[in-house]
Amino acid sequence: MVNDGVMMKGNKEGLNAVIDMNKYGDFDEMIEAFVEKLTKGKRFYKGATIKITTQLKELNERQIIIIKNILFDEFFIKDCIFEDKEETKVRVFSGIYEGRTKFYRRTLRSGQIIRYAGNIVIIGDVNPGSEVYAAGNIIVLGNLKGNVHAGNTGNKKAIIAAFKLQPKILQIANIMTRAPEDDEKANYPEVAKIKDDTIIVEPYLPNKFI
Repeated sequence: MVNDGVMMKGNKEGLNAVIDMNKYGDFDEMIEAFVEKLTKGKRFYKGATIKITTQLKELNERQIIIIKNILFDEFFIKDCIFEDKEETKVRVFSGIYEGRTKFYRRTLRSGQIIRYAGNIVIIGDVNPGSEVYAAGNIIVLGNLKGNVHAGNTGNKKAIIAAFKLQPKILQIANIMTRAPEDDEKANYPEVAKIKDDTIIVEPYLPNKFI
């Protein structure tokens, strides 16, 4: 099998996989070569960040998801960034549906802590005294009253959203805010994000891009 279309490089940011799609007849052939190349150094990749540089126009969304799942599930990669030959980056963890996501179908009680190296979606409440840490976004389909930290690996594009956003401490990347003691509680879903190095909270609007 021809596999010289995949080149692995290491740098201070992590790993860079350069894939030349023109070297392969189809997506399946490329994936086979990519997995073969990764397998040779599998023990070094756990917890790493990998940037994939390739001709993105040759890949559709389903194929990108397949690549991500292989990296996350088989090689335990922490984060994955896609970059085309013209240096145009695809966002990672900058939207609710991007990156790997963990669903928790329960209410978090005081003293409970959950962490995940991706997006976290909680179907339930986050009670006072509980803590949530995510490398990506945090979405709560309920009341959020505990401490939350989204983008905890430095991702300033991460968001925090909830049906009722009432956290004691809210942090995105390295920017933290505390809830005012006399804050008037909104009765509608809200989204917290970083704008101009400050955390802002806005009503959730279904037709508005976050």
